[in-house]
Amino acid sequence: MAFQQQLSVVTLGVADLIRSKRFYVDGFGWRPVFENEEIVFYQMNGFVLGTWLHDKLAEDMRRPLGVGRAPFSLGHNVRTREEVRPILDRLAAHGGTLLKPPVEPPFGGLQGYVADPDDHAWDIVWNPGFRLGDDGSVTFGV
Repeated sequence: MAFQQQLSVVTLGVADLIRSKRFYVDGFGWRPVFENEEIVFYQMNGFVLGTWLHDKLAEDMRRPLGVGRAPFSLGHNVRTREEVRPILDRLAAHGGTLLKPPVEPPFGGLQGYVADPDDHAWDIVWNPGFRLGDDGSVTFGV
């Protein structure tokens, strides 16, 4: 039996919801669809992003804090190469840390990395090989 190929929710552990909200609300300009004292949800294009206090997330998963993690990044594709640098700068100004300034990667386009206040890496990228829909959805290949 095959399961539907989808991603429905990504939940990131955060140390401080107020600091995290500053990055996502003031930096990206996103608006929460739900929040309480432990978690904030943002409706994305076809899935939900959650930011949950990391000790509560660890408790829910029954996985102690400090367990080793594999590196990963979250991608935020944009429509033009001119959008990459201003987004990186804005996110850095709202609590993020610039990890890698914009460069032209081997696949073409332009990309840079910024970490949110809890060190989750965001890849801000214009990739001419991806099609970006009006709703923000991305399609591999053109």
